[in-house]
Amino acid sequence: MKDKDQRHYEVQQSGDGVPIKLWTQGVPVDVQAREQLEKTARLPFIYKWIAVMPDVHVGKGSTIGSVIPTKGAIIPAAVGVDIGCGMMAAKTTLNARDLPDDLHPLRVAIERAVPHGRSVGRRDQGAWGEPPAPVDAAWSALAARFAAITAKYPKLARSNSRVHLGTLGTGNHFIEVCLDEDDAVWFMLHSGSRGVGNAIGNFFIELAREDMRRWMINLPDRDLAYLPEGTEHFADYVEAVEWAQDFARTNRELMMQAVIAAARQVISKPFDTHVEAVNCHHNYVSREHHYGEDILVTRKGAVRARAGELGIIPGSMGAKSYIVRGKGEAESFESCSHGAGRVYSRSEAKRRFSLADQKRLTAGVECRKDADVIDEIPAAYKDIDAVMRAQRDLVEVVHTLKQLVCVKG
Repeated sequence: MKDKDQRHYEVQQSGDGVPIKLWTQGVPVDVQAREQLEKTARLPFIYKWIAVMPDVHVGKGSTIGSVIPTKGAIIPAAVGVDIGCGMMAAKTTLNARDLPDDLHPLRVAIERAVPHGRSVGRRDQGAWGEPPAPVDAAWSALAARFAAITAKYPKLARSNSRVHLGTLGTGNHFIEVCLDEDDAVWFMLHSGSRGVGNAIGNFFIELAREDMRRWMINLPDRDLAYLPEGTEHFADYVEAVEWAQDFARTNRELMMQAVIAAARQVISKPFDTHVEAVNCHHNYVSREHHYGEDILVTRKGAVRARAGELGIIPGSMGAKSYIVRGKGEAESFESCSHGAGRVYSRSEAKRRFSLADQKRLTAGVECRKDADVIDEIPAAYKDIDAVMRAQRDLVEVVHTLKQLVCVKG
């Protein structure tokens, strides 16, 4: 931002807290999200200000779509329980004309190749019964560090880890086949650290709460419980969260390999992939250098957007998605949004929209069109075009993708 009159963000003051800078022009921000942001801004270790992305909405403890820089402490609930959740996209040498007219067999092949969803019974359909060789090979590279974590915290050993590696999950996680503006075919997917990341997140959120109670620290929200740097729990959490983020990145790589193999069973034309590839987190914490100081940056529903760095901003199923290049905007701590952002909660979307709405709004996309995915209807999300306009200072669009096939968990 070169001139105050040209700035494309709003500044919200938080009383005795740090300022809040919102890149939300033309995008609605509900009152509850603003109140939640103010609570976070009042914590004593927030560095300079909080940066808010246009997909902002209420989350657990901290607001989704926020960038929270800290010095001397970390907030486990701000990182969240889907640690390392993020996106991966890979361009192929295929063109639209190389795809079969009927895309249903392609969706079925992907669904067979990647465990997805969740079922209750003798075996969860969203987990491996016996992981295939590539998954076991990848797990062997993660196993020693996990063993060190669970040796200290045995409860975490009982979480799904090896059997969830290379699996999609539920909710807003997805696998898509898309076309870009030149009709080139892309594979794209969204997932994170699955059950083991959830277990790590919840475990350390509770440890932070216990520490706050023991030290008699009053908080504006119990989910803003934090771990001060220099404490045992801080060091252990950083080790565990970095491991979960590596698990999540590996998880996406394995799924992408499985999707490509499945597509080769259905598409007759030989093709190459990873012509352009992006693998980025959007729920995570990292050590970074900003304004001359080394700090911790928690991106809760935000993507790092350093100058020249590629990222992914997906729309909802049936809408557009974007491959973007970061502009390195210092005031956003080099960040951009992680998607469109919800307007309606899952329960409200199911109450408000019908199966007919779902079918109409996903017309032309080969995907599930049943009552169980109404909560992911495009109308439950903000307008992705408005979201992109609001962050024009943060990123430039490299590719615009349109979904052809969508597999939901």
